[in-house]
Amino acid sequence: MPKRILSGTVTSDANEQTVTVLVERRFKHPLLHKTVRKSKKYRAHDEKNAFKVGDSVRIIECAPKSKTKRWEVLEA
Repeated sequence: MPKRILSGTVTSDANEQTVTVLVERRFKHPLLHKTVRKSKKYRAHDEKNAFKVGDSVRIIECAPKSKTKRWEVLEA
């Protein structure tokens, strides 16, 4: 099964080798036919601490790195 790739914005880089990425998705409501925006935060592994708050990044699924990290940063 292919690994999922998501794109989002870095909202926090306070922890060592970890960034928090906010991923927003848009979809049409099935009944109201209105565009709905939902967002979710993912903790991603950033080996070199290269990314700062506000950067746009792509993250990819990986094996668990810690209790909360299941993603790693692919590129900017």
